[in-house]
Amino acid sequence: MILATGLYRASHLVAGIVAVAQHQRGRPVAWAALGVVLVTSLLVFGTARSRGWFGTWPPVADTVAVGCVMPFVVFAGGARHPADMAWVMLLGGSASSVAAVAFTRRAAVYGVVAALALTHAAGYRLTGADMAVIAGNLNSVVASAVLAGVFWWYLRRQGSLLDAATAQALAAESQRARYVERIAHHRALHDTVLATLTTIASGRVDANAPLVRERCASEAAYLRRLVQQHADGEPAPGTAAALEGAVRSAESLGLRVSAQYHGLPEIPAHAAAALADAVTEALNNVLRHAGTGHAYVTAAREDGRDRVVVTVVDQGVGFYLEDVAKGLGLRCSVRARMREAGGAAEVDSACGEGTRIELSWPA
Repeated sequence: MILATGLYRASHLVAGIVAVAQHQRGRPVAWAALGVVLVTSLLVFGTARSRGWFGTWPPVADTVAVGCVMPFVVFAGGARHPADMAWVMLLGGSASSVAAVAFTRRAAVYGVVAALALTHAAGYRLTGADMAVIAGNLNSVVASAVLAGVFWWYLRRQGSLLDAATAQALAAESQRARYVERIAHHRALHDTVLATLTTIASGRVDANAPLVRERCASEAAYLRRLVQQHADGEPAPGTAAALEGAVRSAESLGLRVSAQYHGLPEIPAHAAAALADAVTEALNNVLRHAGTGHAYVTAAREDGRDRVVVTVVDQGVGFYLEDVAKGLGLRCSVRARMREAGGAAEVDSACGEGTRIELSWPA
């Protein structure tokens, strides 16, 4: 609307410049009036462009200076015929269009249009214009306000419909994502916890056997994470599922993982995949190098931001940080992967004090 009304004003300014240059070049008042209109127009539309909207005082100043005062200034400067006043009367149309868009109250718009109509009628009467000329000008002032108001109403209505459609699509996608996540959890429960319980209930295995107890502990940890995810609200299915896949992969190799997820925000798929792959590599390093069978994974939203921070901690043997550059795991599979996805990875370790890896997205 700023662009549309600005172009409308620009067309009137072009007509004014041509009219003054051709027929009133010897009248300093006409040139001064044209300069004031140019400055006022730049103020109104420049301010609107920088602020994102018209505000209140610039349109009021435009209405008073350009629409109501300028016709009498031009008349006082020697314009005694209707044709000499035509260029400044045109500006009333663009002034009324700005008012129709800028003012939210209809009473204010009606007041502006009425003031412009009375001013222009009085200005033309001073030059002895006939009723056809006056009626044509008043029609232009009123029609400009009506057309701008209708156009503005139509754009807002289309914007509301688009917002409603977008919200409906997001709700449908969110519901679909929750359904997919629920089905994935059902399948995982069927293949793990339910299968274990069914086997124990059938009596085909010894419930006190070390392997059975280890499997039960792993699946109990999975159930606790599942319950915690839903207790914390609605975490992003893609983020939570990706991290859970990395944890389950490490648990399948015999590593015990204590994982917690807290209010994860929804992040792009490539970022969730990068986090999961980095967590997988970090847990693999625990298996290979840490000398411990237990790791801790915590994933949470950073306070006040849609930023995910994941930490992988172990209480193993640790290492010297200067040796990291010699290995490909942390350098390529963790740091480089996070950097390519727009995230970051920090490693903190010391011999005999374990290792802490912090992954964040965005960086």
